[in-house]
Amino acid sequence: MKRKIVDSLKKWKGLSNRMPLIINGARQVGKTYTALTFGKEDYKNTVYFNLEDSTEVSNIFERDLNPERIIKELSAKSGQTILRGDTLIILDEIQACERALTSLKYFCENAPGYHIIAAGSLLGVAINREKYSFPVGKVNMITLYPLDFEEYLWAMDKGQMAELIRSSFDCNEPLSIHETAIDFYKSYMLTGGMPQAVLEYLREEDYNFVTAAQKNINDAYIADMAKYATPNETTKIMAAFNSVPAQLAKDNRKFQYKVIKSGARAYEYETPLDWLKASRVIIKCNKVKEGKMPLSEYSDSDSFKVYMTDIGLLCSKFGIHPNAILVDMPSFEGFKGALAENYVASALVTNGYTPYYWESQGKAEVDFVIQDREGNIIPIEVKSSDNVRSKSLNQYIAKYEPKYSIRVSAKNFGLENGIKSVPLYAVFCI
Repeated sequence: MKRKIVDSLKKWKGLSNRMPLIINGARQVGKTYTALTFGKEDYKNTVYFNLEDSTEVSNIFERDLNPERIIKELSAKSGQTILRGDTLIILDEIQACERALTSLKYFCENAPGYHIIAAGSLLGVAINREKYSFPVGKVNMITLYPLDFEEYLWAMDKGQMAELIRSSFDCNEPLSIHETAIDFYKSYMLTGGMPQAVLEYLREEDYNFVTAAQKNINDAYIADMAKYATPNETTKIMAAFNSVPAQLAKDNRKFQYKVIKSGARAYEYETPLDWLKASRVIIKCNKVKEGKMPLSEYSDSDSFKVYMTDIGLLCSKFGIHPNAILVDMPSFEGFKGALAENYVASALVTNGYTPYYWESQGKAEVDFVIQDREGNIIPIEVKSSDNVRSKSLNQYIAKYEPKYSIRVSAKNFGLENGIKSVPLYAVFCI
């Protein structure tokens, strides 16, 4: 599957001050596959080591952290000659070997000619370092998220549709195949962007296979919890994770600890939520009191919403029947808004934004507020249908006079009164 991150990998390879690269991301988003594909296409040869599976490889890093000795022993282990600049070294699941993580500092300082990509969950990198420090300032870092909607279209061999969507976004002109694009958006809501789920849909065109793949991924997250946390911590992390659908099912979607369990307190679940956020399983969206720069200064960390990083995994956890989304079942209307919000939150984070939401004394609320590439503070209203009436957005505009505003909905492209209409399928363009 074609991934946008490959362009960043190519730029990394060409950097004069290149350092070892760590690819962060949740389990099964495609980190290993992407690194291997990049190595196959851009290097003479690639050597791959999984530090979770091989004690022998981990032992190579235990003696000392001399890069030249490590390279010789990795070469012997792989049966391939490792060449400076021509061989890509992939250290997978690096969180399982703290010494390997520390070694990246010495490769940066003493052997920068070797091209090294380390992959692993941010969770493991962040907490599994009791003895050895993280190589701060000695590594490049990048995050891989699930496929966004544009990458999904590429996987479906609909690259031309993606180009037409970008063109309409740029010129604010209606897309002629709007209804067809909406249909693909609906299918994406069910599959999400986890590569295995998308692959199952491509192979079988049956959402039962997709759901099975998604269940396996959610189970893998739970297995990670048990692997990296104490039993007591695991119980709390699982409880917080399993509460996400119920949190989104509420009208205002604001996270409430009592939804996890009756009588729950913030101090009990702040760390589990941080765990889930650090592992890229959830997105935490704080409230801002003002729509002014810098947004971080007006953030209220006590008021926040939580979304799943992948919309398909959320649908799987809800047990949503495909017909509820594909044929717009009336009984499902009340929940479509929550799914649309989650989808937009995920797309914004994938595009590098830190999304906030704005609330004014409980009387008005705008779904998302971001700072765009030019530094403008932009409100984003999300509607799951073509009903776009919104008093809250109008109140925000009247108070802060943003350069422009965005309304995401089922309506076609357009621009009116400073409000840019962006169809649900085009959020990847923002």
